[in-house]
Amino acid sequence: MAIGAGPAAAAPACNAKKGPHQKQVEKFLGRPVDGKQSKADCRAIRAFQQKHGISPGIGYAGPLTWQVMNTMIQQDAAGKNPNKAGKCPVNKGRIACVDLTRQLSWIQDGRTLKFGPVPVRTGRDGEETRGGLKQIYWRNIDHVSSIYDVPMPYAQFFDGGQAFHSTTKSMWNPPGSAGCVNMRPSDAKTYWNMLKNGDDVYVYGRKPGT
Repeated sequence: MAIGAGPAAAAPACNAKKGPHQKQVEKFLGRPVDGKQSKADCRAIRAFQQKHGISPGIGYAGPLTWQVMNTMIQQDAAGKNPNKAGKCPVNKGRIACVDLTRQLSWIQDGRTLKFGPVPVRTGRDGEETRGGLKQIYWRNIDHVSSIYDVPMPYAQFFDGGQAFHSTTKSMWNPPGSAGCVNMRPSDAKTYWNMLKNGDDVYVYGRKPGT
């Protein structure tokens, strides 16, 4: 142990009780689907919770854990046709689409998919990412928030203080952002390279839990 370092924090104790979404969570994690909480089930659930910042990370198959997993399932189902339902406009040329319901974003040109879809992390309950048709009006590759004093790399603002920008948090980390559309660093960089001031952004749907 390094000088001055305290003892390592102990892992939270596992919850021995089965959760209301036990079978669904077991299936998602590739565990035996028996609806019973085992020690191995708990360890697998707890590892998933800790990876994505789900609290409390005690291995309980509760509503929030299943909500995150279900969002991942919907994202996988989108494949390479995220606008199959036609909800993002196809008559605007280059446009960045943000589907709050599935927590996905992509760039299309007319009906042609140019990039994505990629997972995003949008505004939490009470600080939702606002819906509607918008335009990118200001970009700052090394932006730092004047409100939260945190870095916002590759920031592209499209609605007041709401912007696309990079974050190091998991895209599935609840409850969400303070309104911005958080992206993985590589995705935010690609958006920066593909978009410019004046490009359209369309936000629609409703984030689970808001």
